[in-house]
Amino acid sequence: MCVHELGLLRGVVATVEQAAASSGATRVEAVGLRVGTLSGAEPEALAGAWPIASAGTVTEGAELVIESVAAAVFCPVCDKAQPIDEFFALTCPVCGTPTANLVSGREFEVTYADMDIPRAHT
Repeated sequence: MCVHELGLLRGVVATVEQAAASSGATRVEAVGLRVGTLSGAEPEALAGAWPIASAGTVTEGAELVIESVAAAVFCPVCDKAQPIDEFFALTCPVCGTPTANLVSGREFEVTYADMDIPRAHT
């Protein structure tokens, strides 16, 4: 387990706990994360740290669903986003034009939390 990912997930848990508390949720079934390939977070380490980060919270036992987001730069010559990997410099892999316009790959965001919210009694 990586301490970095555990720290990131503790922030995720805190965010989801706040949302759960404000909506009156009694349990969280699943949490979705978008994780860019250049975010510095490793999906495998996140998955391994999730049980520890969520233990004793409303998210304990919830499924962690990770969506990986590929890195891409916008190339002004090709006039479109081009996917890159972690080994490419910030250049277009098609035409070689240097570009610092990274359009995806740094994401680390909670996309959803499926919660059990009690119905109001009427």
